[in-house]
Amino acid sequence: MTANLKIDSALVRSLVADQFPQWADLPVRAVRQGGMDNRTFHLGNELLVRMPGAEAYAAQVKREQRWLPLLEKQLAVRIPRPIGVGVPGRGYPWHWSINRWIDGEEASVDSVSNFNDFAAEIAGFLLSLHTISASGGPEPGTENFFRGGGLQTYDTQVRAAAAALGGRVNGGLALDVWDSAVQTTWDRAAVWVHGDFAPSNLLVTRGRLCAVIDFGQLAVGDPACDLAIAWTLLRADARVIFREKLDLDPDTWRRGRAWALWKALIVAAEMTAANAVDASRCWQVIADILVDHEQADA
Repeated sequence: MTANLKIDSALVRSLVADQFPQWADLPVRAVRQGGMDNRTFHLGNELLVRMPGAEAYAAQVKREQRWLPLLEKQLAVRIPRPIGVGVPGRGYPWHWSINRWIDGEEASVDSVSNFNDFAAEIAGFLLSLHTISASGGPEPGTENFFRGGGLQTYDTQVRAAAAALGGRVNGGLALDVWDSAVQTTWDRAAVWVHGDFAPSNLLVTRGRLCAVIDFGQLAVGDPACDLAIAWTLLRADARVIFREKLDLDPDTWRRGRAWALWKALIVAAEMTAANAVDASRCWQVIADILVDHEQADA
């Protein structure tokens, strides 16, 4: 039934009218680049509707509804504020969310004014997240794709991607990056992790960090997965600033490097000429990771 599920403004308008009649007259329009895992729609000027696009993401609605209000009270940077939760209806099979709308652009070379400052800002956000009590928080698992958990979950994928890429990547060095990380573990108390700390989930106004969104992969565990941003967005001096401000142990950085490598390898292995821009970015991430690994172990 869900293979041909059409999630569009008409569906959202009908669900809102059925379940939240107080907002039935508000206009609904799709958000440009509103995501694939979850589809996002403006509801009027101050609200957004967030619709899981597949069953794999459906359980994340309750995760955000349960924990975001607690985290919001303790963070200086804005995060989504749940306003309501919808239920299945009109042929749509999962729960869905209404949140407060947050203005901002995705973090990119065009929106960030100074990457050294930005590196310090996002590191500061993660430090604040880590200081919040993680007692009773959701553990890593299938619902959040094991973010905050061990790298072993993705060992087969990494090895398959490295093999598929053949001579296009230094497979031996890439697997050395991976193997040196997989054998390490987080041996301290679990901390909150965002789980998808990616440029698209970091909002910027006037060149500065203004909000962090999309907490569907939130968990408590090993913070290494959130360090992948050091290679997927930051370069050179900014990466050094990010690392110094967080002041985590070398093994955690090895695992962060491996999380970034995992994603870049599997995406690169699936790339075609049709998405050459994305492919170029993947290759840059892989190159930076391999250089960092060699320098760290020199």
